Amino acid sequence: MRKLFILFCLLLSVSVKAQSEQLAYNYFDRGEFDKAITLLEEIVVKQPGNPAFFQKMIECYQQLKQYDKAETAILYKMKISKTPTLYVELGYNFQLQKNEAKATENYNLAIEQVVLQSNYAYSVASVFEQKTLLDWAIKAYEVGKLGNPNLNFDYQIALLNGQMGNLDLMVEKLLDYSFSNQNNTPLVQNQLTRFISEDTEGNFTEYIKKALLIRVQKNQDIYWNQFLSWYFMQQKEYGKAFTQEKAIYKRNPEGFYNIVNLAKFAMEEKENETAKTIFQFILENTQDYGLQIMAHDFLISMQIEESSEKEYPVIQQTIESLVKQYGISPFTLELQLLSAHFDAFYMKQFDKAKVTLDNALSLRLAPRQESEVKMELADILVLDEKFNQAILYYAQISETLKNDEKSHEASMKMAETSYYKQDFDWALQQVKVLKQSSSLLIANDAIELFLLISDNSAEDSTRVALKAFSKADLLTYQNKNELALSQFLEILEKYKGDTIEDNALFKIAQIYEKKKDYTNALVYYKNILDNHSDGIYVDEALFFSAEIYRKYLNDNEKAKPLYEKMIFEHADSIHFTEARKQFRLLRGDAI
Repeated sequence: MRKLFILFCLLLSVSVKAQSEQLAYNYFDRGEFDKAITLLEEIVVKQPGNPAFFQKMIECYQQLKQYDKAETAILYKMKISKTPTLYVELGYNFQLQKNEAKATENYNLAIEQVVLQSNYAYSVASVFEQKTLLDWAIKAYEVGKLGNPNLNFDYQIALLNGQMGNLDLMVEKLLDYSFSNQNNTPLVQNQLTRFISEDTEGNFTEYIKKALLIRVQKNQDIYWNQFLSWYFMQQKEYGKAFTQEKAIYKRNPEGFYNIVNLAKFAMEEKENETAKTIFQFILENTQDYGLQIMAHDFLISMQIEESSEKEYPVIQQTIESLVKQYGISPFTLELQLLSAHFDAFYMKQFDKAKVTLDNALSLRLAPRQESEVKMELADILVLDEKFNQAILYYAQISETLKNDEKSHEASMKMAETSYYKQDFDWALQQVKVLKQSSSLLIANDAIELFLLISDNSAEDSTRVALKAFSKADLLTYQNKNELALSQFLEILEKYKGDTIEDNALFKIAQIYEKKKDYTNALVYYKNILDNHSDGIYVDEALFFSAEIYRKYLNDNEKAKPLYEKMIFEHADSIHFTEARKQFRLLRGDAI
């Protein structure tokens, strides 16, 4: 019993102590310094070796303007501890009292300790930084480095210069640090990316570019070509990145996969001419069948996108020749999928496409490969209006690849298929979940479909307009653009002023843009901007209008204000990053 009593007393003591410490912190965080100081004084007496409580006590004294008590406590601490950071604390206490001479004197004493012992540099600089004495923090680091050249504080000095607005110095120091500590290059690039994302004027990106170009010219180390390629990738200047990657490849052929990734990025960003150049380079420089197949696949996909219907038979023949050349195996699955997709979506040869995919499913495929075949097969079944069969395949993919982005994509397509077959309630259930998808594109598509169905169900319980819209949407999916256009125009006329109006305007604008009728596309995008400024398509109407003016009409003066409006009013848009990049280029921030 006696032992239990002692144990109980010990536990109670620990509990009371913990409560006292937590209460002190709570008072401090709420700004009730007079209450916090009473507890902190007691805690510091009991735990003289705990610097955190001592620091809080000094801050309380200073907040209460009890500078004498703070000074007495610091001086007493100095008698029992030789920690140089106490000079910073004492100096700061004088600075709060406007005694700059005494403050400077103590700051210099702290620096002198760093001169004597370089290892103090980090702790002294950290305390200076906590008190926003950034010049002194930099001085501490530089003195420490002079005393011991093995110490490298370039990273810390760089970030301090960034806080002070000395962005050019920050860039120089970060690049120096990354070169001497190449394993930490991702850390440096993450910091630079953070500053780039906040660089509304474009000045910072220019600092980086100039600094890297100088290093590439002066230093033949391949590292700087790699870093410059990374920079151009961030700016989505894929042609310039490719120039660097070719220089890298000549000296290090093992780095070929960087070129492959660059080609994929260029294609995803619709930089087709650059992508073609890179893929041709890949075909000319690799004996790897996998890379050859991938390059052919992407090149033909871009060719399809740019071709007219009369060129389709030639493309079909090219694809069939490649499939014959490389053979039917799991290794050539991408070519088989491309063949089936082209046969179904462009040649309308559904049975031929299904045979290709059924044959592919008979191969020994990995679960992901099998899901890719089923996804293509389901897409073709939707095209052929066999909705229930398509939903079955999408469901299988979703079950096989749980919690995978491909599973979310299949679920989104299942919702769209339910929408096409006009099972709106089930589609709504699906997209409610998908609005939280980790994929920004899927979440964005889910939100749009959710709003389309819910908004047009609330206004019209019979969903007559929504049904007509769904039929027209399916025609768009089936690439029957002229028929889809006439139906959307009919919806626009019949339901003018209804909730569905801005949806119809957007679809019409997209079809005209696809037909390269940019004048009409702009008319309908402008209608959205003028008459539906509170709708969900405003950011897209702004962005696509700007893209038309810039890419196809060569009217940068009309494109620029549209990009600018996107940047300042739609920061949450999936098109924000590209709009900001193009606005800066048009403004002349990047050369």
